[in-house]
Amino acid sequence: MERGIMKNSARYPSLRDKVVFVTGGASGIGRSIVEHFHDQGSRVAFIDIAEKAGRELADELAAKGGHKPRFEVCDLRDVERLGAVIDRIGEEIGPITVLVNNAGNDDRHTLEQVTSDYFDDRVAVNLKHQLFAAKAVRRQMREAGGGSIINFSSITWTVADGDCVVYVTSKAAVVGLTRALATELGGENIRVNAIAPGWVMTERQVSLWLDEKGEQQIADRQALKARLHSPDIARMALFLAADDSRMCSKQTFVVDAGWI
Repeated sequence: MERGIMKNSARYPSLRDKVVFVTGGASGIGRSIVEHFHDQGSRVAFIDIAEKAGRELADELAAKGGHKPRFEVCDLRDVERLGAVIDRIGEEIGPITVLVNNAGNDDRHTLEQVTSDYFDDRVAVNLKHQLFAAKAVRRQMREAGGGSIINFSSITWTVADGDCVVYVTSKAAVVGLTRALATELGGENIRVNAIAPGWVMTERQVSLWLDEKGEQQIADRQALKARLHSPDIARMALFLAADDSRMCSKQTFVVDAGWI
């Protein structure tokens, strides 16, 4: 099941009341991340271009009690607006000490289809905003005494998928970005790590690309034969945000059921 909180999953007292900012939080992995942090008692703010889905999620979680998630419509390709939203959230609900750079898009394409404009747009969607969100949140984390930045890479660059070259390039660059930021920000007690998911069975992935060939690929490649779902990724994000991982930085954590 893609959605839902696992029974008896870990509780992290250090996440209670922390302000958490999630990009791309209205659907898929991002939605599960928002749900899981809300369940931990965090003050969650999230952005997405999907306004209807974002507002419905915020209302749904508010009805469950706890801190009502804060949703803002934002196209993160506009990094100036992204920075302004981050600043406003910090002023209105408290300093952001956890940043989850989840948003991305793995549209398929061939090398022959790539134009200069398409390249720039895909890099903006999958890489650029992660750097500028980290830049925008740095002051808040520094003044709060530290924080955790969680970037999203993918195993696609390690297996060298050949049907989305710009996406693969961007996700490889996220690993370099993560390591460089961790070095620069470590003196301010800001930890920077990345999560590299495998093939996660979101509604989008299942509807667009999971066919008989894909099922066979999972059976052949994954060491663990169960399907990978969004909560499996969200639980890793919780750990990397919590004080339990206080000495983890500059690392990429693979959650892929043993694909690579």
